[in-house]
This record gives sequence, C-alpha cells and structure tokens, in this order.
Amino acid sequence: MSGPLSSLRVLDFTTLLPGPFGAMILADWGAEVVRVESPTRPDMVRMLPPMDEGISACHGFLNRSKKSLALDLKKPDAVAAVKRLVQQYDIVVEQFRPGVMDRLGVGYEALKAENPGLIFCSITGYGQSGPYRQRAGHDLNYLSIAGVTGYNGRQGSGPAPINVQVADVAGGSYHAVMAILAAVIHRQQTGEGQHIDISMTDAAFSMHALTAPPALVGGVEPGLENTQLNGGSFYDCYETADGRWLSVAGIEPQFFAQFCQAIGHPEWSAKGLALNPDIQGPLKQDIAAVMKTRSFAEWLEVFSALDACVEPVLSFNEACEHPQIVARELLVEVPTAGGGSQRQLASPVKFSGTPPRYDFTGAALGAHTREVLTEAGFSVDEIEAMKKTGATM
Repeated sequence: MSGPLSSLRVLDFTTLLPGPFGAMILADWGAEVVRVESPTRPDMVRMLPPMDEGISACHGFLNRSKKSLALDLKKPDAVAAVKRLVQQYDIVVEQFRPGVMDRLGVGYEALKAENPGLIFCSITGYGQSGPYRQRAGHDLNYLSIAGVTGYNGRQGSGPAPINVQVADVAGGSYHAVMAILAAVIHRQQTGEGQHIDISMTDAAFSMHALTAPPALVGGVEPGLENTQLNGGSFYDCYETADGRWLSVAGIEPQFFAQFCQAIGHPEWSAKGLALNPDIQGPLKQDIAAVMKTRSFAEWLEVFSALDACVEPVLSFNEACEHPQIVARELLVEVPTAGGGSQRQLASPVKFSGTPPRYDFTGAALGAHTREVLTEAGFSVDEIEAMKKTGATM
C-alpha cells in the first residue's frame, strides 16, 4: 500500500541530522526520496559507530528508504544531471550555507528555470538573511541565540545542553516537512513552486510558547528554575530511596490533589498553583523528602492506578520495553542490504489508511546511481561518460 505522500518525488542534498531526518519523514510517508551525495566528501554520519553490515547505524536510520545517487556537483556533468532530474523530482531539500547551491549551479533560480513548479527547501542554522547567515553553528548554538538555553538548567550549575536536538529536529526537520507540505498544497492550487527558507534559530525562537507572552506583555523574563515548567515549581523530577527518579507533573489542581493524597500530605494540595518561590521552594523540599522514603518500585505501585501525572524516569532501553511504547509499535525491523534487518525507531504518526513504509536501511554511497539515472532517461553511454569525467562513481 502506498503512503500518503506517494505522489511526491524529492532530491535530498542534505547531510548530518536536520535535513536527513526531515527527508526520512517524507520517505516514511511514501515519498520517493533520492539522496544526492558527494562521492568525494561523504556525510560524517556515515562514519558514526556502531556499524551494521559495514554501514553506520545512524546513517541506516536517518536515510532509510532513500536511494543513494552519487554526484560530484563540482563537475559540469553532475550539474547538468541535476537539472534533468528536477523535471521529475520537483522537490529539493538542501542544507548548505546560503549561496553554496547557487555557486554550484543548482540553486533555486537555476533549477526553477528547468521546472517553474519546483519546491526548493533550504535548511540552515540562521536563515538566508541577517548578519549570522554565513556563521557556523550547531543545535546548542541555535538554542542559545534563540534564548532557549538561557533558562534550561539549574540555578546552582547554570545553563545546560538539552539531551535531544531540539533546534535540529523540532526546528529544522519538522518545520521543513510542514513547510514543504504547505507548499505542495499551494502548488496544487496555483501551479506555483517556491523557495522555502528554514532557519533552525527562527524555529527554536518560535517555541517559547508559554514564556514569550509573559515576557513580551508583562515583562516577566524567564530564567533558570523560575517558570512553572523549568524547575520553578513542584513540576520536577524527584529521587526515590534507591536512587531512581520519578517525574511529577500534575500542575492541574485535581492531579496535584491526588498526588498529595497519595504521598500522605493532602494539606499541601493548596500550594500547587502558588507561583511564589517562597512557597514552591519549601514545597519542593518537602516533596523530595517524602519521595526518598520509598523505593522506585514502591512508588510505581502507589501511582500506577492513579491519574496523578506521575511517571517513572526511564532509560532509553527501559523505554523500549515500556508497555505503552510496545503497544504503539514504536520500534520496527527494517530490511538491510545484506538480507537481515535492523531495529529502528518507527514513524510516530498513525495513518488509518496509508501506513508508513520502511523499504530498507540507509544505503551504501551511490548504491542506486545507475538505477536512478536510468529511470530518469539517461542512456548507458551517458552514465559511462559521467563516470569518466568523475561526475559520478
């Protein structure tokens, strides 16, 4: 059964994490995605251990179901090939610094001349404009510039990195997918393509959903452990007697009341919504002292039957075995080139009629070059000529 995006054909010029993750989502949902890779400058993700059948597990995940086309864009024949391919693959995703695709001869204007309906999505750290447009950066930098890192951490130890790549994935990957699909709808209505400018910093800045309004309207600056959801209230993690941790998140009165009742202190329930640090600080200390009186397993038994918004803090491996994760089938076995399978994260979206597809793990560099070019109408002689000039491998 075809996925919901089976009519889309994508050329993916991206490397590392943001672009590949976004293009993988499109592939999971049925789009035909061809990854255009340099034969001389391989993606660093290909080198990340551990290896499975000689291929990085991270590459195997991020680039599943994508065909690999090896093209050296510094060669004229490769540029000409891309211009032919965009006649059929009318969505391009790229992640170079601004201007690089133009200098290579495959920027938006050059490819739009070949296909006016082209959707061309550029993912960068800081966007196509502004004083930082050419500046290098990574996830932590984008979150820092966007004001996110500034109130993530503890007052005693300072700002801290977030454990998953929020700017890269939530900022770059997800926003790219949303924008591409919006542009597809626009093209269906008007026939027009367009250039999409995705800045991971912009996207991260837009995520201050509950802290921007108080700051912009009321002058309430978010800081370390001074908001309701970043450690400034009882909403936090607490250690048990045996060194494990529980997350306590019942900020609504009815949930916090159940929590207080369960730990033997119903009189604390009135303090839950008080945002005064003079109240929340002692409350957190009192909760922490009570939570240390029982073991992890004992507290799990207490809260398992309650709607108190208290859940265990699990390791990744424990999460893989949690009954909710298992029931939602969030791990899948994806076929490998060697005939085996690799355990990977599944698509988190459940379509009732068009389930995600998982064709194969990320392929070897250039594994589908001849197939892709042949299907696009390149003759055997043309492909061999490209090999001789170094345009492909």
